[in-house]
Amino acid sequence: MTALRPERESSADRYGTEAPAASGDPYAAAPYDSRGSVAPYGSRGSSPLPYPPPADDETVALRVADAAGAAVGGRGLSPGSAGLSGSGAAGVPYEGRAARRKAARSRHSRHSRRRGAGAAAGSSPESGGASAPLSRVEARRQARARRPGPGVVISRIVGELFITTGVVMLLFVTYQLWWTNIRAHAQAGSEAHQLQDDWASGKRNPGTFEPGQGFAILHIPALDVVVPIAEGTSKTKVLDKGMVGHYGKGDFDTAMPDARTGNFGLAGHRNTHGEPFRYINRLRPGDPIVVETQDAYYVYKTTSMLPVTSPGNTAVLNPVPRGSGFTGPGRYITLTTCTPEFTSKYRLIVWGRMVEERPRSKGKPDALVS
Repeated sequence: MTALRPERESSADRYGTEAPAASGDPYAAAPYDSRGSVAPYGSRGSSPLPYPPPADDETVALRVADAAGAAVGGRGLSPGSAGLSGSGAAGVPYEGRAARRKAARSRHSRHSRRRGAGAAAGSSPESGGASAPLSRVEARRQARARRPGPGVVISRIVGELFITTGVVMLLFVTYQLWWTNIRAHAQAGSEAHQLQDDWASGKRNPGTFEPGQGFAILHIPALDVVVPIAEGTSKTKVLDKGMVGHYGKGDFDTAMPDARTGNFGLAGHRNTHGEPFRYINRLRPGDPIVVETQDAYYVYKTTSMLPVTSPGNTAVLNPVPRGSGFTGPGRYITLTTCTPEFTSKYRLIVWGRMVEERPRSKGKPDALVS
């Protein structure tokens, strides 16, 4: 409401004259300015009035609450509680209900900002403060968000399977191409030394040999091959041990080297397990092939080759091999292996004819000396 104001004097008194004092009126002795308004509070050395001067009639809007008024309103004081009438404590003007609400909203906004800043600082890695505790619903929601979905889990499982499969395949290839050769070379070398020691000591006698038993040594000087020959073509007992197998009884029954006529048939790995026949495709007509036994050296000369044939073509092991170019009985040798390399789809065949039989008492043949 508009504050009360004293009666105004005449226009002559407005310009520097003092209005007569009215008994009981606190404004009676108050000085007036040149416009007839009451002089500012506490001016001209007058003692402070018990309450601020009334509002100007030209300004009827609410006054903006100052800090002191906000403090009074914030403490919930009222004119009655402070023991004042129309003013706050220590002469601070009393604010209305609207000002108190505004001050309360301002304080609430400041507190909210402080809490938000504190929570943000607590969650920041640099602040080191603890974040506000989460509710159960929020904690479960965050746990579900951190939990990988089905697609992620499946992709991880598939990826791990691929990695495991790749590692297993790499280990298998390493075993096949590297370790089997090392092991087969060691076994074949041991068997060759054992044969030579037995021949030197007279423990071995020519005759019929058991399957898997070594009885001769094959030399191919052009390929730098020296490998034992064992009876039979068993994969586990002969071929996988790095030796060359003789097609003996039960395996087409090919002739032995000391036979007067016949075909001495041999089989060996082209890849892995010592791979003694890997490069027999490089043999040329006239290259020597020597079979060393306890009593003699049998020297053959390479005559022809069949690069590719079916695994079922057993006619290449006949006494007169089909496709070899031989026309009549003789003393022949046949080498068989798989082709192409690292497969067993076809067979590669190399033939030779015996050109010399040399007793061991006469020393090594020229093919092994040169």
